[in-house]
Amino acid sequence: MLDKNPEIILDNNLENIQNEFKKNIPNLVLCSNSFHKIEFLNRLIISVKNPIIFVDMDLLYSGYIKSEIIQEKNNLILFQPNKLNWKEKLSDIISKVSKKKFLIIIDSFNGIYNLFDDLESARFVNSCIMLLSSLGKQANSTILITAMARKKENDEWILLPGGKHIMKSAKTGVYFLKKIENDLIIKSIPKNGNNSQIFKIK
Repeated sequence: MLDKNPEIILDNNLENIQNEFKKNIPNLVLCSNSFHKIEFLNRLIISVKNPIIFVDMDLLYSGYIKSEIIQEKNNLILFQPNKLNWKEKLSDIISKVSKKKFLIIIDSFNGIYNLFDDLESARFVNSCIMLLSSLGKQANSTILITAMARKKENDEWILLPGGKHIMKSAKTGVYFLKKIENDLIIKSIPKNGNNSQIFKIK
């Protein structure tokens, strides 16, 4: 059952959110607005000192960098895989993740599935995410996956089929991101009777 009045944690430097993401692997951040998603990811990237791997599947973040709306950080490695080079890029990412601690951002889940159009490919993508999660856990890395989703009146989340599989995994931390006025709000979606947490970024 959800808390009626969960505590709101002010987290402008994103330290608490970073610690929260370390509890689970992977973490899935749901959002219904792509611009709010990019704003949050940029704030997170700015706050992180460890090296970052950013797998840009929908090319929105790359577009912001190219247009110089967002400044690219020196500790960020940007990957832009496509259907032809996906396995090659994945091999490169695995090589890096197996040797060093990273923040790994996969943006977005929808972009991944737009590359593939059959069940076998969907299973392959899920297997890739589970493999990265396993390697990331060994290296104490953090894995964050974004997904565009919306909520139905019955509180069920609508997202791609593969996303539901990841979301239901007991090892996955699930969060919902929204913006209220000028504040970014991250709310955990609790499992197994745990309490919800809310983080506010001004």
